[in-house]
Amino acid sequence: MANHSSSGPPVPFYPLQQYALLADGERAAVVGPRGDIVWMCAPRFDNGSIFSALIGGQGVYSVSPTDPFVSGGCYDDASMIWTSRWTTTAGMTECRDALAYPGDGRRAVVLRRVRAIDGPSSLDVTLHPRGDYDNEAMTDVHRRGDIWTARCGGLYLRWSGGGAAHARDAGTRLTLHLDLEQGQQHDFVLEISDRPLPAEHVAADTAWRASESTWRSAVPALDGCLSRADARSSYAVLRGLTSSTGGMVAAATTSLPERAEAGRNYDYRYVWIRDQCFAGIAAAAVGDDPLLDAAVEFVTARLLEHGDQLSPAYTTRAEPVPRQRHLDLPGYPGGVDIVGNHVTNQFQLDIFGEALQLFAIAAQRDRLDAEHWQAAQVAAAAISRRWQEPDAGIWELENRTWTHSRLTVVGGLRAIAANAPRDEAGTWIGLADRILADTSTQCLSADGRWRRAADDDAVDAALLFAGIRGSVAVDDPRTIATLETYLQDLTVDGYAYRFRHDARPLADAEGSFLLCGFLVALALQQSGQELEARGWYERTRAACGPSLIFSEEFDVRQRYMRGNMPQAFVHALMLETSARLFTH
Repeated sequence: MANHSSSGPPVPFYPLQQYALLADGERAAVVGPRGDIVWMCAPRFDNGSIFSALIGGQGVYSVSPTDPFVSGGCYDDASMIWTSRWTTTAGMTECRDALAYPGDGRRAVVLRRVRAIDGPSSLDVTLHPRGDYDNEAMTDVHRRGDIWTARCGGLYLRWSGGGAAHARDAGTRLTLHLDLEQGQQHDFVLEISDRPLPAEHVAADTAWRASESTWRSAVPALDGCLSRADARSSYAVLRGLTSSTGGMVAAATTSLPERAEAGRNYDYRYVWIRDQCFAGIAAAAVGDDPLLDAAVEFVTARLLEHGDQLSPAYTTRAEPVPRQRHLDLPGYPGGVDIVGNHVTNQFQLDIFGEALQLFAIAAQRDRLDAEHWQAAQVAAAAISRRWQEPDAGIWELENRTWTHSRLTVVGGLRAIAANAPRDEAGTWIGLADRILADTSTQCLSADGRWRRAADDDAVDAALLFAGIRGSVAVDDPRTIATLETYLQDLTVDGYAYRFRHDARPLADAEGSFLLCGFLVALALQQSGQELEARGWYERTRAACGPSLIFSEEFDVRQRYMRGNMPQAFVHALMLETSARLFTH
């Protein structure tokens, strides 16, 4: 079991906006302002953590100045290579961090390069891995020259550059004091693998050059986007979360609370079909094919394998999401630690419609082959069989006749029909018409707008998708009335919310949902309100920290990020919005 000492966490907790992210497509690491890697799972996103201080564990890998300092930092242009910069009382020091890119699914390589820029630097370095969510200490620790090797549960470790370190606490922790003169630099390379490491260790210079070169070629110029630098940053995040299997995890973290002590803590280190489709659609909007192709391939394979039993989420290796369970860890303040997700047991109708939207956009870019078309047919058949069933909906609540789910499959059927042979297109349009007619009968409010569900007259941000994705026309009275009511009932001071939980003020129930802010911008742009759309885009785009990483929610009163990070669907909608506003 985990051994949580009475001394508390090994490093301080910080507001989420002060953390940065490293990612290589197979796993990610969260870096704090003191140079602390406080979260990392290995070898893949959904495996057990080896550094878990972010959620209350003892596992950490830190490179921190010993002198008093103020911190800052930034990414290399359009990459997941992060540089912390510390201005100390003695001078200025940088620590450049990356996961070697592209990542190997079996071996993680953590690159850290410290440099004294102005004046001498004095740093303390600690390597304290704790495998399987803090349950497994480092063992079999050996040093040969400048290289340490060890085991951590089922993982094999090799640390280069720490030859002068001392083994502490019965060999479970390595510590090092490092002094650099102005202009000097020092490299650390940590390799973590689920199988024995090759004899030759990773050379720092070679790994840095390869990672820098690969990131430069991986992120397109995005000249057709507003706030181009931020759009490229969001694209880099999506690439960093996308595995070689094509699957893109919804977030790199687990259990970061959406609201303190509210019990809303979830594990998002899995591939949500809906989020994958959002990312593919955003990639197409900016004219990029690699992310689009990755989404199409992953969704196609899942549909052909599972048909109308398609799960809302999978691991990056296409395995079922494990059932939810609690960890024996203190948690990020205000939260409790959870791994796994209850979504594995849900039926979500709208994901079939999102898949068809993805396939339709890919077809317009001539990116669909016969197998992809077969998957589109499977999705359409699933809709035909299951559209009358209650489902959990986009917000994963209780099973009901959610209006958004039905409208989403209508839009998907119409979109794919526009690219299909005549006979098939006619069948799909006919099905879309039947679903829309039934939904209009059950889910239209007395004042002519869409309501949340057949038995719920309230409005919901998800209903804005109907006009954005073509379920109904932009100038349809139902679209116009829904947008007007949403803006009146569920937005405050330029911030958007999902739905009203109860009679409390919106900000008392949950944070502003950043996905919804970008949806408002898209809906306003489509209705011809360009200035208002750009205002919403800019307001929502600013709801992040210096690393430009978006979480799921934004606490408007305290100006704090809330929930897991980085939230992939927010970055996807940011990217799509920046492209669509630029072209109008």
